[in-house]
Amino acid sequence: MFPIRFRCLVLGSLLAAVSLAGVSANADEPRARLDVQAEAQLEVVPDRATLSARLWERTPAVAPQEEETDSNALREARDRLEERATVLIRALEEAGVERDDISAGSLAVQPEYVPTPRRSDGDQEMLMRTRLERPFQVRIDDLERLPRLLDALTEAGVNAMDGISYDLTDRDAATDEALVKALEKARHKAELMARTMGVSLGTVTSISETRSPIYAPRMMAMSADARESAVQAEYRPGTIVIEAGVSVSWEIEN
Repeated sequence: MFPIRFRCLVLGSLLAAVSLAGVSANADEPRARLDVQAEAQLEVVPDRATLSARLWERTPAVAPQEEETDSNALREARDRLEERATVLIRALEEAGVERDDISAGSLAVQPEYVPTPRRSDGDQEMLMRTRLERPFQVRIDDLERLPRLLDALTEAGVNAMDGISYDLTDRDAATDEALVKALEKARHKAELMARTMGVSLGTVTSISETRSPIYAPRMMAMSADARESAVQAEYRPGTIVIEAGVSVSWEIEN
């Protein structure tokens, strides 16, 4: 048998260990938490636009076996296209567009097949011609000038207008503002829930995005035939919607 004093020491040590274990267990217990998700939308009015148009020329349609002898026609079509491109750029500059705001794309060359009228015996011959095309883009920083520039493109004889892309000068500022609105909405929801439930918000324990702000320029399509569509074109840019979402967690203080 152990002495009484020794048994008392052992019992006291065991009680102290149990007490410390209880404190440790309480410290490891997760605190109450309030999780909130919020989404926000930001509508912004564009302040910049890009006009897209194309010029093209074609060689005369010939039988496929004559294709190799069509080099003169190809050179003449290219000369006509470059001359029209020069006229187009000059018309845009006269309308107040800076040369740096005019972008001329690379020359594209592609064959086209043209069916001839069907003969009495039912046969139909296919002719071949070559299409040479140059795309153009015009950046506009003053949207009030858009109608005038559309008129200038039409008068310069563009073959097609591919549409208008409305944009923002400072995209980052707009996406940042959308994210701030989502965070503010999350805090408002958390404070409302805490007040209603009679608790207090503690420190923020986590913040994450559930929807990253995405900015996409607003496209406005136009008729393929610029001469027919210019009078009916809609010039109002409308608004661009940017969406953002967040998830935020707070500790709850009783």
